Amino acid sequence: MLCRLVIRDFVLVDTLELDFQPGFGALTGETGAGKSLLIDALGFVLGERADAGLIRSGTQRAEVTAEFDAVQNPEFLAWFAEQEIPLESGEGVLIRRVLEAAGRSRAFVNGVPVTLQQVRSVAEWLLDIHGQHAHQSLLRADAQRQLLDDFGQLQKDVTAVAEAWRAWSSARQLLAEAGKRSGDIEARRDALAWQIKAMSEVANEADDWGWQAMGEEQSRLANASSLIEIVQGTIDALGEGDEPLLSLLSRLEHRLQDGAAMDARLQAPKDLLQAAHNEMSEALTALRRHLDRFDVDPARLAEVERRMSHMLELARQHHIEPAGLPVLYRQLQDEAAQLADATDIAALEARVAAAGAAYSEAASRLSKGREKAAKSLGKGISEAMQDLALGGGQCRIVLQPVDGEGSAHGNERIEFQVSGLAGSDWRTLSKVVSGGELSRISLAIQVVTSACSAVPTLIFDEVDVGIGGGVAEVVGRLLAKLGERRQVLCVTHLPQVAACAAWQWQVSKEKSVSGGGGFHSRVSPLDDHARVEEIARMLGGVEITARTRAHAAEMLGFDR
Repeated sequence: MLCRLVIRDFVLVDTLELDFQPGFGALTGETGAGKSLLIDALGFVLGERADAGLIRSGTQRAEVTAEFDAVQNPEFLAWFAEQEIPLESGEGVLIRRVLEAAGRSRAFVNGVPVTLQQVRSVAEWLLDIHGQHAHQSLLRADAQRQLLDDFGQLQKDVTAVAEAWRAWSSARQLLAEAGKRSGDIEARRDALAWQIKAMSEVANEADDWGWQAMGEEQSRLANASSLIEIVQGTIDALGEGDEPLLSLLSRLEHRLQDGAAMDARLQAPKDLLQAAHNEMSEALTALRRHLDRFDVDPARLAEVERRMSHMLELARQHHIEPAGLPVLYRQLQDEAAQLADATDIAALEARVAAAGAAYSEAASRLSKGREKAAKSLGKGISEAMQDLALGGGQCRIVLQPVDGEGSAHGNERIEFQVSGLAGSDWRTLSKVVSGGELSRISLAIQVVTSACSAVPTLIFDEVDVGIGGGVAEVVGRLLAKLGERRQVLCVTHLPQVAACAAWQWQVSKEKSVSGGGGFHSRVSPLDDHARVEEIARMLGGVEITARTRAHAAEMLGFDR
């Protein structure tokens, strides 16, 4: 669940630290006090778009941090591992977002800098916000489809259908283009065949086709005479000339050895001369061995230079470095193989048929899941409507076949329909005349679908607008029932809803003692006595009387 929220310099909030409780909580306060600021702050920290207008006047940056308890879900843990964000099993999630006055926004999850898309991905597991205008999105066909798929937990089938549709569409496009482009394809295949043949003459298994090794060999062969002269001259100087260095060093060693017998301090220089003698002896052996293996081969030099010239010409033709030829060679081979497939009409037709069959199977599986989910969801919404002063109203989810051969979303369009409201005919949600009725239908849908959601925290932002009286009490009881299974926070102006909450906070707006005399919002947890006062205020009236307080206490179930 959401455990803690820390807000700094966000709109009207200077500093606010809130520790959340489980179950159903209500957030109340006077109109304009800033009740929805809490929702805005949550939306901000969980990845919604933001601009510098959210920064409190007179400050340079806004910062919001949200701490969530652990989510015991293998897929959730796997996502963190994939993104390389630290999260041990049983640990919580800390999300922080900072907005600078210049408009720059930064986000962090468990201390790791992340993108807003990554924040939104995390948020999908943690919290759902249902705004007071949620019923407007419910009028969209795509929102209705997603709602049904989420309710039926059909995400895997939805993904499978989308992938199968893309594969089928791609196969059909290749088949359609094969006939139109057959002439161009054949010309390209001929050009590729010529290029591949030219390259195959110098291809080998080395990563760079031996370009570097050939360069070294060519330099050695081309300069063979000079190299032999250098090596032989060094051999003569070390050990085979008239006055070889090794002989001189040996004589100097012996003289210092004699001197060391008379002066021990000469032992160290003598040892150094001996070490130098040993090193030169090893160098002489290596040079003699090298000279014995040295091969002056004009034919080999010509072959290496011919091969290098060929590679240079190929590289020039393709405007690349010679070392890049192997990569280009593989790319040309791959393209040739693809073009060969592109002109094989029988193979393309078989591919289209196989992809079509795979799509049909995936779409059929999704349709069956949607049919089952539609019956259950329609029944649940209809039952909830009876409690929300929509008696006699019914809801059904209709699966209407799409034209043609399907779509990336399956074989049907999803449409929510209601009946029994101002007439008995079934009509789409967009044809519901009363805005109040639509708001209550929306609330019924949200409560029913939220009960089946895996998200542990649900936020309702004044979704009870347009209702009152007994209906408001029913809404409160529905939210309280929902709070038995997960954490629920509702921003409300209705005392009947707030009275059903297990805990309650009050939002107030106060004049700042500094900062130019502006205002700031304050959130106060309410004890039993304060709750009675707040519910009494919400019940109305210029003056709160003892009778109003008694009514408030009765609504809260407190003994007076």
